[in-house]
Amino acid sequence: MGMTTLSGTLRARLEKQGIGIGDEVIVPAYCDSEVAAAVRETGALPVFADIEPGSLCIDPASVAAVLNERTAAVVPVHLFGHPADMVCLHALAQSHGVKVVEPGEPAAVSSVEAARRRQHAEFLNARLTGVVVPRAAAGTRHTYDQYVVRVPGNGRPDRDVFKQALRARGVRCHVPVKTPVHRLPGFRADVRLPETERAVGECLALPLAASTTRRELQRIVSACNALGGLLMEPAC
Repeated sequence: MGMTTLSGTLRARLEKQGIGIGDEVIVPAYCDSEVAAAVRETGALPVFADIEPGSLCIDPASVAAVLNERTAAVVPVHLFGHPADMVCLHALAQSHGVKVVEPGEPAAVSSVEAARRRQHAEFLNARLTGVVVPRAAAGTRHTYDQYVVRVPGNGRPDRDVFKQALRARGVRCHVPVKTPVHRLPGFRADVRLPETERAVGECLALPLAASTTRRELQRIVSACNALGGLLMEPAC
C-alpha cells in the first residue's frame, strides 16, 4: 500500500470512529510522517510514543505513559514486516476506553515469496557478525518486508560510514528512517524518545527480496563482517 493510500485509509478509519478536533491520537515517531499527517488531517493532535528496541514498533509502555483524558486512539504501525504488540495494545486501550486504529492492510505477499524472504533472513541471521540482526519477538511472525540491522558503533556517524563502505562494495543498503517524525518541520514536539533516537542513528536496511540469490546474500555477509569490527571502538 502506497503512502498516499495509507494516509487516506487511516484518516477514513479515524473519522469513522468519530475522532477529530480536541482528540489526541498516539502514534510512533519512528515511521513515515504520513501516519501523523493523517491524524492531523482529522483535526486531532498526534502524540508521539517511543518504540521497542527489538521490534522497532510502538512500545505499549510508552503509550501508557502518554495516555490522558484527551486520548481517543492509538495507531500501531507494523514496521518492516514485524507486527506491533497488538495483545498489549488492545488490553491497554480497552482498560482506558480508547480505540486501536490500524493504518491499513498489509501488502499482499504470496506464501512462496514470504517463505523465501524468511529463508534468506535466516541465512543472514546465522552468518552476520558485524551488525545486530533483526529478531522476531516470541510468538510473532516476521515477514522481513525490509531486513533492518543495527550498526553497533557510536551512533549515526558510524552507521553512515558503514553504509557508504557497503555501497562501495556493491551492497545496495539505505537508512530506513532518516529523521523521526517528532523532529520534522510541522510535527516538532518536545518529547524524550530515547529508543527512537537510537534507532534513527543505528538502523540500516540491507537488500533482501524473494528473488535475492545465495551469491548476493553471501556478498552481504562478507562485506558486513569485514567492516563490522572497524566501527566498534569507543568514541574519543
